[in-house]
Amino acid sequence: MALTTIPLPYGLRDVRITPYTDATAVTLGTAIDLPYGRTFSFTEAEDFEELRGDDRVITVKGKGPSVDWELEAGGVCLEAIAAMYGGTVTTTGTTPNQIKKIQKKTTDVRPFFKVEGQSISDSGGDFHVVLDRCRATDDLEGSMEDGSFWLTGASGRALGSNISGRTDVLYEFVQNETTTSIPA
Repeated sequence: MALTTIPLPYGLRDVRITPYTDATAVTLGTAIDLPYGRTFSFTEAEDFEELRGDDRVITVKGKGPSVDWELEAGGVCLEAIAAMYGGTVTTTGTTPNQIKKIQKKTTDVRPFFKVEGQSISDSGGDFHVVLDRCRATDDLEGSMEDGSFWLTGASGRALGSNISGRTDVLYEFVQNETTTSIPA
């Protein structure tokens, strides 16, 4: 079956974040699955400056594009929170008395990471959205409510990539004829 002209992505099949192992956001670490991902949304954004004269707008100049993104997932994945907001995850003890915790210090900075989401296409294959250089720029959200599952939310901004061979790639949409998993 050949690729369709217009893919029909449906739902969110998989979403993973991959932390960078260096501050310059060039070397990727191991992908972290968000198995109960509910939402991965994105909006391309750009701030513009106007040149005005003689009581009218003469021209506008963009200040560089970026992508605003938002993730929501069920449950709490401490490794994903650390990858997005900084901090250190530790596990102590042995079963049945293990304890896992994340500790964030005031000196921990929010790191860069990659987000890739997958949607299965009604027309066959799948559809991926890749944001290479993300940083959480908003609040980490979580809520515990009577009769409800814990949901964790995060949002931020993605900038052009620093990865060799992908330099300055702001985002990428990938349509696959055959369903292809997000790399682990």
